[in-house]
Amino acid sequence: MSAAHGDTPRGVLSPPAGAEGIENERFPPGPALAPFIAHFWTVRWDRRGRPDFLAETLPHPCVHLLFERGRAQVAGISTRVFRRRLHGQARVFGVKFRPAAFQPFLKAPVSSIRNRVLALSSVFGKESVVLKDAILSEPDVGRCVELARDFLLPRLPPMPPHVAQLRDLVERMSTDQSITRVEHAAALAGLDVRTLQRRFRAAVGVSPKWVIQRYRLHEAAEQLSRSDAKDLAALALQLGYFDQPHFIRSFKAVTGRAPGTHLRRRTATPPLARPRH
Repeated sequence: MSAAHGDTPRGVLSPPAGAEGIENERFPPGPALAPFIAHFWTVRWDRRGRPDFLAETLPHPCVHLLFERGRAQVAGISTRVFRRRLHGQARVFGVKFRPAAFQPFLKAPVSSIRNRVLALSSVFGKESVVLKDAILSEPDVGRCVELARDFLLPRLPPMPPHVAQLRDLVERMSTDQSITRVEHAAALAGLDVRTLQRRFRAAVGVSPKWVIQRYRLHEAAEQLSRSDAKDLAALALQLGYFDQPHFIRSFKAVTGRAPGTHLRRRTATPPLARPRH
C-alpha cells in the first residue's frame, strides 16, 4: 500500500478556520495507471457537535470517479465553483484522472459530460456495480485504493499519442505562467488554434482558453491564501491580466467574490455558530 500524499490541493477556496474534523488524503496510482490517473483520494469528515462547514473549490479540468452513500458516479469537468455543506459524519472516495486521460475510457467527447454526473455503470458496465458495493462497504481507504486499482488495470485502453500530448500540455499550463494566450499553447503543441480548440473539446472537455483562465485563478487563490498577499495590482500583472480591474472582474465572475473579500475570508476567524444536531 503506497503512502498518502499530505500536500494541500490547489483550487481550495474554503477558509481554513473552522475546518476541524475534516481530513483529506491522496494516494499515488502506481506506474501502470500513472499515464491515466493523477491520484486516488478520500475526504472524511466528522462534524458532529460542530457547525456545518461550507467546502468550496475551483475544480481542475479533470474527470473523477466518485463513491459515496450508495452511489458510484463519473463526474465530468465542472466549470462552476464546487460548493458542498459538510455536516454529520461521512466519507467520499474518488479517483482523479489526469487531464484528457479519461477520453479513451469514455470513447466520446469529454465535453459531452461537462457539468454532468453519470452512473459509473454507464461507462464501465454492470461489473462496476461489484466495485461500487465493495468500496462503499470497505472502511479501510487503503483497501479501497487496491480495489479501484485492481478494477481499472485490466480495463486500461490504449493511450493515443494526441491524447497524451494534450494531457501533458494541460499539466504544463497548470504551472507555466508564461502561457497566457491560446496562441502560446497552440505553438507548444505544434498546432493551429482551431485544431487545438477542437482537440481540447474532444479530449479535455473544455477550451484551452478556459484552462488558462482556470489555472490563473488557482494561482490567484494560492497567492491570496498567504498573509502577505496585499498588492492586487502586482498579482494581476504576474498572472498575465491586463490590469487590476480586469483581474478583479475575472475572479469575482467565477468565485462570486472579489479578491480582497476572499483574502479577508481566508484570514478571518469565523463567528461562533450553533452546532447542527
